[in-house]
Amino acid sequence: MSVPCFLSSAARSFSVSGPAASLFCRRLLSPSTVTRRNMSSKRQMDHLEKTASNSRQNALYPAEVCGIINESETVKRLRIAVHPDFSFKAGQWVDFFIPGVEKVGGFSMCSSPGLLQREGVIELAVKYTKHPPAHWVHTMCTVGSRVAMRVGGDFFFDPSPSDPSVDLLLVAGGVGINPLYSILLHAVDLLHLNQSSGGRDYNIGSTHLCYSAKNSHELLFKSSITEACREFPDKFSCDFHVTQQSTDVDPHLEPFINRGRITKEELRAHVDPQRTLCYLCGPPPMLEAISKTLTDLGLSKDRILFEKWW
Repeated sequence: MSVPCFLSSAARSFSVSGPAASLFCRRLLSPSTVTRRNMSSKRQMDHLEKTASNSRQNALYPAEVCGIINESETVKRLRIAVHPDFSFKAGQWVDFFIPGVEKVGGFSMCSSPGLLQREGVIELAVKYTKHPPAHWVHTMCTVGSRVAMRVGGDFFFDPSPSDPSVDLLLVAGGVGINPLYSILLHAVDLLHLNQSSGGRDYNIGSTHLCYSAKNSHELLFKSSITEACREFPDKFSCDFHVTQQSTDVDPHLEPFINRGRITKEELRAHVDPQRTLCYLCGPPPMLEAISKTLTDLGLSKDRILFEKWW
């Protein structure tokens, strides 16, 4: 259920205290203790272990859930009011600390830095699993729940006005769409800035999204993605791939639907070795296959960026 979002004074003044603060501070001051544990091949690596080598901000910020939306049958989108000093780059993730939950979550932002500037909120889309942080989101989180977050990640799109234009190729599998959707929304925001300034701000090239899921019901954010394609047809395009579609597709979505996996031919049409910058996020086997295909098409490895920890 969608809940109107507002920044309450509680969200602005919330501080982490008591036992929760001790836990958060121990994790902040002693991250190396995470990597010294003996890891069993039978135990799934925790988020902090997976991302131990990634860049992180030092600050841990309090936050308050101010909206919950059922994005799909298995994904909830949280709308979260954050501290005024909180900032992130499109594509980054947060360490997600929940009072009373020992495990730390790792969730990519699925909103743009522009939304944060305009409304003081970020959004996270979390798929249901039994992992404690995700399980908490789906079973215990309510509007008003308080958490703490720290931004991290080396996977982001953050161009400066002086940067040369690049064409983006975004390739997503499943919930790997989250950071790529943030990047797409950031590109939309920059185009809107250019419109208001007469095109004097950012050199924005084209963006093509290849997004694969089992069926059209599991394609997240599809309405706003297609809206961007229709608003800026010379800048945005997308192909939704469904691999196990058993029902009819919405007629409005049909022009964007491809049945089957992402093909080399489709990628070839959107790869220019001199201009293309590719961001990948999805299951590891998919990342490996797409990355190899892109290098076969002449795209250098430094122009293929991927998020693999999730």
